[in-house]
Amino acid sequence: MSIDLRFAKYCLPSRLSLHVAEQGPEDGRAVLMLHGYSDSWVSFSRILPLLPADWHVIVPDQRGHGESDRPMDGYAPAELARDAIQLMDAIGIAEATLVGHSMGSFIARTVAAQAPKRVERLVLIGSAVTACNPITQDLLREVDALDDPVGEDFVRMFQASTIHRPVPAAFFERVVAESLKAPARVWKAALFGLLAADPEPDLARIRCPALILGGDRDGVFSQEEQEHLATRIPGAIVKISPEIGHDPQWEAPDDVALDLIAFLQSPNTP
Repeated sequence: MSIDLRFAKYCLPSRLSLHVAEQGPEDGRAVLMLHGYSDSWVSFSRILPLLPADWHVIVPDQRGHGESDRPMDGYAPAELARDAIQLMDAIGIAEATLVGHSMGSFIARTVAAQAPKRVERLVLIGSAVTACNPITQDLLREVDALDDPVGEDFVRMFQASTIHRPVPAAFFERVVAESLKAPARVWKAALFGLLAADPEPDLARIRCPALILGGDRDGVFSQEEQEHLATRIPGAIVKISPEIGHDPQWEAPDDVALDLIAFLQSPNTP
């Protein structure tokens, strides 16, 4: 299936320039996708061709990642959530469904809690109540030792550790190449900001319909952590897929696309 994927740079009021991939008509149903730690818009590239042609899908490289600007600060989830809201303003979108993967899920949750009128629905992929657990603490120690240039072996090992079901080799190489664009200070600031944040108070404030997608072989957040998240968001639906790791949109893009379509077409009740 061919799509009208296009790229642009949007300058936000903070003078931050974000590189954005878009597809679909500008007046279509808005879906804003926020990628995970060290990733870029490429993280969602396997599902983009599978989504309805009349959706306006917006996939930015978040601050410090991909081809976007890399300022010295602003990497806490609350600050990245502000970037997302300002991007919606710059594009002219009043309300959108937010889809967040891993780090992006914490950012999407923050937007939904703090700007509820801007979020129609919420989809969290590979998430948990808190990002802080023994796995991410171990990663923090490794990231804290990084210097520039960040080593390809480290990036390759990190990304491979998040996958359970094999993904196409060309796609994985592209993921690694995108992660290599982030300097060591962004790897550090984004992870430090994520683990230092306390996302729990925001969860009870989420009032839009919420879908949690994950895998039972997630090597970052266990199935128990994912299911616990569903109990903390009023009315949330959870779907944990068998033999899937931390990246369902990489490992099973057809299934994730079908889940997104079904969720967005379901009755708008919390």
